[in-house]
Amino acid sequence: MRDVCVIGLGLIGGSVLRAAAAVGRQVWGATSAAADAEASVAEGFDASTDVAAALRRAAEREALVVLAVPLTAVEEVLRTVDEHAPSCLLTDVTSVKTGVLTAARALAPSARFVGGHPMAGTAESGWRAGNAALFGGAAWVVCVEDDTDLGAWAEVARFAIDLGAHVVPLTAASHDEAVARISHLPHLLAAVLASVGADGGPVAMALAAGSYTDATRVAATRPGLVRAMTEGNRDALLPVLDEALGRLGAMRGSLASTGGLAVSINSGHEGARALADARQATPSGVRVALGAPDARDGLRALGERGGRITALADDTVIGEVR
Repeated sequence: MRDVCVIGLGLIGGSVLRAAAAVGRQVWGATSAAADAEASVAEGFDASTDVAAALRRAAEREALVVLAVPLTAVEEVLRTVDEHAPSCLLTDVTSVKTGVLTAARALAPSARFVGGHPMAGTAESGWRAGNAALFGGAAWVVCVEDDTDLGAWAEVARFAIDLGAHVVPLTAASHDEAVARISHLPHLLAAVLASVGADGGPVAMALAAGSYTDATRVAATRPGLVRAMTEGNRDALLPVLDEALGRLGAMRGSLASTGGLAVSINSGHEGARALADARQATPSGVRVALGAPDARDGLRALGERGGRITALADDTVIGEVR
């Protein structure tokens, strides 16, 4: 198995380092956050604040480099990658893919880059928030563009599967549109709900129960992280936000004019059922030969249908669609 170098040791990066070590990979990491480096060393991991040295070691060992830094730091780290490990196998775990892809092509053009995003996390942050089991059962997007090296893609996909995830192959643009709906918009709505609730004062806080705490859980996420991913996905998020505002406007208009909310509430209930039905559907097996001329199209079609990859056998992807 290929060694792994993780740059960034917060919640996700620290969990990647732990999980990779747990499955027998040789791992090391680096971070600009001294507290995270010290905490990881205290737990017996090989880590430091010297990113350049970690990348030089990655180049010497032909390691997989995983960028787990905040979106705002990606460009700076990519320049360091290009200087110290220019031809490495490179992936990332950031929550926006189009901007990172553009930056990787421009700033680390010789790297074999494959974008990635594990759909896992908590409202906590930092090294101490991570754990080796974080990715168990999670979806992990591994991007497939027209110019993606499928050998590099297969290595990144196998790595994600080794860490307990299942792989969803998508383009960066498809990923960003989807997460605008199911991740970034919920963060914005949670922020609004938390603010409105808090404005109700001590009585509202004393009465707050499950519907409020469930709906506002992610509002406790570090604000800088939420700003980075929502602002970084501006192009995909704006039309989704407009869609949500349109639905809220229609709800408000209906309540003011007729006093009825059946259409909005029933639509939301149907949306919740759609998720439950998708998870309960019987899966159909799918195989994609990576050596086929249309392999990239086959992988993307699998992802666009809501499918997932659970294993790789030689040059064949084994997946399922529900």
